[in-house]
Amino acid sequence: MKKKTFLIVVLIIIFVIGIFFLIKYFNKPKTPKQNIDGDTKVLVVYFSAQNHTEKVAKEIASNLNADIFEVIPVNPYTEDDLSYTNVSSRVYKEHNDESLRNIELVSTKVDNWEDYDIVLIGYPIWWGIAAWPINNFVKENDFTNKTVIPFCTSASSGIGESGNLLEKLTNTGTWVQGKRFSSNASSNEIKKWTKSIK
Repeated sequence: MKKKTFLIVVLIIIFVIGIFFLIKYFNKPKTPKQNIDGDTKVLVVYFSAQNHTEKVAKEIASNLNADIFEVIPVNPYTEDDLSYTNVSSRVYKEHNDESLRNIELVSTKVDNWEDYDIVLIGYPIWWGIAAWPINNFVKENDFTNKTVIPFCTSASSGIGESGNLLEKLTNTGTWVQGKRFSSNASSNEIKKWTKSIK
């Protein structure tokens, strides 16, 4: 009798956990539709350390007929700089010391910035947050009257709070739920997402 009761309790627990994960999966926040038409001016801004984000950004720009702007550090990151397991590497030091994250950029000024209605901002995920070279671009631009859609690439991490943290740097614009792509995202996946937000 005790075994039967124990088994029933275990099955109920498994069922409840299963329901919880199903609800979580199907209620995953999605980027809202933007009603992009021929009059909507769209810009894709991105920082890419190893070309993964660049590939996604260029495909998004192509799919949305958007302009594109690359965020480029004055001192570009090398492969050695990006070795996040090496305590002597640049990103490791910057991660451990926030004062080193104020990355000087070649430019933060986009021609005809005021004309854009929607700005998509792309970056790799570093230690669970947006790669910090994108920070100064966000800080130095006014997103008032713009919808801002973050997107990221990563090997395993989700987009997490990265968009919310970037929004706090500017406190302007209407920031909406973004999208995480794997480092080797397929063209079909990117196209499906851009189609879903048009």
